[in-house]
Amino acid sequence: MTFLPKAQGQSALLSRDLLAFYRQVSQSLLTVVDVETTGSLPYRGARVIEVSVLQASLADGILHQETHLINPGIRVPSMITRITGITQTMVSQGPFPEEVWPDCLELLETGVLTAHNLEFDYRFLQSEYRHLEYAFKRPAAEQLCTVLLSRLLLADLPSRSLPNLVQHFEFEVGPSHRAGADTRACWLLAELLLKQIQSEDEAQLLQRFGRQWIRLKDAATILSLPAKTTQQILTEAGIESRFSKRKNRPLYRRGDVEHIWQERSGEQLSLLP
Repeated sequence: MTFLPKAQGQSALLSRDLLAFYRQVSQSLLTVVDVETTGSLPYRGARVIEVSVLQASLADGILHQETHLINPGIRVPSMITRITGITQTMVSQGPFPEEVWPDCLELLETGVLTAHNLEFDYRFLQSEYRHLEYAFKRPAAEQLCTVLLSRLLLADLPSRSLPNLVQHFEFEVGPSHRAGADTRACWLLAELLLKQIQSEDEAQLLQRFGRQWIRLKDAATILSLPAKTTQQILTEAGIESRFSKRKNRPLYRRGDVEHIWQERSGEQLSLLP
């Protein structure tokens, strides 16, 4: 399988390498996971209060799903209850982590670990297993983040949050921000996009990949240049850019950056004897 770095570094790969990876993944068993938590940062004490694990493949559809409320022994903040609908009473009646996580391990270590914003869920899975003195780790080549895939194939949608994608595609999965519904939504999204990866021809897919907006640091990695030099080259070439909503940092179309990479590679090759 094509080597793929961790989720935050995938945008720095060339489109052809990403396509090879996703075509391999489309033939694989997916293990889709979603967690609901008491906060966003496990290293600050946030814990998982609900987990759902779903296994499926494009060939066979959904093969298995299980969902568990978990009592981590800490308070569920009122804000989390407002978002998820999960109350302290519901959690207090659930099993403790040591009763749930060992039974989930075989599923979670099988297939391609998949989630919408996988980095978030993966971080919590690792934290929960650390509490049980187990080092949970999946190879980067066996991880699939549907946020990253949707950025490649749905670059021009105004939002790629899971609730908005559920609404956009009219997935019938139930209320968002519950692990069971979000896991089913993530699977339906993965199924939809990976079927496109399987069925569309390479030129069409690479053209669609080219519309992805990538960060300056990823563009710099593709060009193997410092970020400041990369920005100067892209600006001088008249490359279209925009600024990210959250951090107000420059973004560039993947296709434009790869076109510059091709030009520079050609120049370098022409200098060879």
